[in-house]
Amino acid sequence: MFEKESLDSLLKKHSFVNFPSNLKLADFINKASIDGDLAKVEIRLPFPADGIIQSLNNELQELFKAEWSDLIFDIAIKQNLVAYETKAGVDAIKNVKNVIAIASGKGGVGKSTTSVNLALALQKEGATVGILDADIYGPSIPIMLGIADAKPVSEDKKTILPLNAHNIEAMSIGFLVDEKQAMVWRGPMASSALQQIVRDTRWGTQKKGELDYLIVDLPPGTGDIQLTMAQKIPVTAAVIVTTPQDLALADAKKAITMFEKVKIPVMGVIENMSTHICSQCGHQEAIFGEGGGEELSTEYQIPLLGQLPLAMSIREQLDAGTPALAVDAESEISLSYRSIARNLVAHLSKLGKDFSKAAGAIDIATWKPKS
Repeated sequence: MFEKESLDSLLKKHSFVNFPSNLKLADFINKASIDGDLAKVEIRLPFPADGIIQSLNNELQELFKAEWSDLIFDIAIKQNLVAYETKAGVDAIKNVKNVIAIASGKGGVGKSTTSVNLALALQKEGATVGILDADIYGPSIPIMLGIADAKPVSEDKKTILPLNAHNIEAMSIGFLVDEKQAMVWRGPMASSALQQIVRDTRWGTQKKGELDYLIVDLPPGTGDIQLTMAQKIPVTAAVIVTTPQDLALADAKKAITMFEKVKIPVMGVIENMSTHICSQCGHQEAIFGEGGGEELSTEYQIPLLGQLPLAMSIREQLDAGTPALAVDAESEISLSYRSIARNLVAHLSKLGKDFSKAAGAIDIATWKPKS
């Protein structure tokens, strides 16, 4: 007999292809009703999932028909993207639901590349997305998005409008200064500039609504900018990008520890440059080592969200200002980014309210020369 209880039981026993493994579809049944031989089921997912909705619908149709062959099923899969709580005492950013910080312990691991493609992946999955380039000293997002020469405008002389690139909103210090100008600023100046960029940007104006996610590309390390983000900006969660090599992993561990200290949950780790793909023959080789992301995931009990290759096409596309997701959203690499993006925001739905407490005192490490 078709009823809510039997529906829940059936879905809890079934694993769906491409559906995030940390979630159970049964938890998101919003409505289930039957009228004669027509059964209606409405599902509300807490993460954007345009890339898998059709295949998920097909899987459900087959599953339901096998169980209730005498019924016709009308299945509606919708998304319900909400704002998750952050620590108390930090003002929300107007028109921004969730802030996701993309971090790394060291430079050169592809963090900015990952940030741009994750933002575009979330947009392709159905979310409204913005990206903030928080690397004050070395902003690269303008070039990667193909809008290096663009300049933001201010309509009210108080706030600035974000720029639009490939259907996501973008803001960076790189839009406001000459690209050849070196940012010779001490930490407090850089931190103040970051806060101004975050707070004075009128996010959500391009789509005339709220951003579901604001992706923040942090500079490498654990310095002033990271502490400013943790203490002054309502960061929902963080993601760590690393390569498999031991040197990158050692610094990635420091980044994870920093977020733990400031009470910002780490949603997972992304292993970049896992294998090198030869552009001539397609041969794959783990030139930076193997198993680093899995090791980090196991040691700190955080999910390994996915692994990405070192492919020349990714670099060429970003240099040209046309990222992989903008060129072909259905390519193999694009689908990898989209899968990682879904896994990332699916883990947000597991966040409780434990992280709404104010962060405690932060131990800022000091260095003393040997006597």
